[in-house]
Amino acid sequence: MSDALTRFDEGLQLILAELERGAFQAATTEQELREANARFVGAQGSLTQLMKLMRELPGDARRPKGQAANEVRARIEQAFQGRLASLEAEALARDLAAPFDVTLPGRGVTPGRLHPITRVKHELLEIFESLGFEVVDGPEIDLHENCFDRLGFPPDHPATDMQDTFFVTHRDRGDDVTTLLRTHTSTMQIREMSRRPPPLAVVSAGAVYRRDDDATHSPMFHQIEGFLVDERVTMADLKGVLQRFLERLYGGEVEVRLRPSYFPFVEPGAEIDARRPGGSWMEIGGCGMIHPVVFEHVGYDPSQVSGFAFGMGIDRMAMVKFGVPNIKLLFENDVRFLGSF
Repeated sequence: MSDALTRFDEGLQLILAELERGAFQAATTEQELREANARFVGAQGSLTQLMKLMRELPGDARRPKGQAANEVRARIEQAFQGRLASLEAEALARDLAAPFDVTLPGRGVTPGRLHPITRVKHELLEIFESLGFEVVDGPEIDLHENCFDRLGFPPDHPATDMQDTFFVTHRDRGDDVTTLLRTHTSTMQIREMSRRPPPLAVVSAGAVYRRDDDATHSPMFHQIEGFLVDERVTMADLKGVLQRFLERLYGGEVEVRLRPSYFPFVEPGAEIDARRPGGSWMEIGGCGMIHPVVFEHVGYDPSQVSGFAFGMGIDRMAMVKFGVPNIKLLFENDVRFLGSF
């Protein structure tokens, strides 16, 4: 133990002697200064290695020797900070002494801007809000029953397959409930109708997730979903809302057609196509009359109420609005691309 005590005392004296010789003064850059500091207190530094001897010291010597080591550590830190401040002051003095043209214009701060998808989403929501729809938001991780079961999807529907959906928890694997990244914003139909009675007109927008290996698609994209429930709601009401929405969106006359199509949670269902007079038809989204099964699952009486629902891809509308050729450009966060809008 006396040998360890001697080595400890000699080690502290060597460190102090090196400090007194100006161990940090030779450093001319911050990098050199930090390397010099690491030679004392780094992982392999002399003081760090010396502290490993503490366990070998006599019990009554550990406290005073520990205090002495801490004093040395404090002196190292003081010398390091003093030299760091000197280097910073020297660098500032060099910058101020260097010639510069005071007539050069200042470098302005480039203002930020909303992402193209966010801008289009806000525009769509504002239009529907002006038409009397209430804007709501919901979680991106939802229950399997809200995403599929209560919307009338059969258990063997391909969208419920493990290869098509991003599951978070799964009852078949021992979890209490099955949850997933929502595959559509239609979950908001179940959530909103389950918590209040009709009449109601609701619109919601946000990110949805579907596994997709197609190079022209993205596994994460954005949808806007709206629905209206009341007495004696018809397809004519649906088409009228879509007509007014698209006219406001595109700022002029727009033709709208509904092509028969299948969606599990509407009956009848249709694809929404639109075009300007004389132009070509473009698919906008899907829609239809809310299926009676959905009403039953949320506690509504399908013999007393009816309603319609519609959904559209925000990303596709942003691509059309801004002339974006590939959807992946919207998610690569290239400021050169995003700053061009």
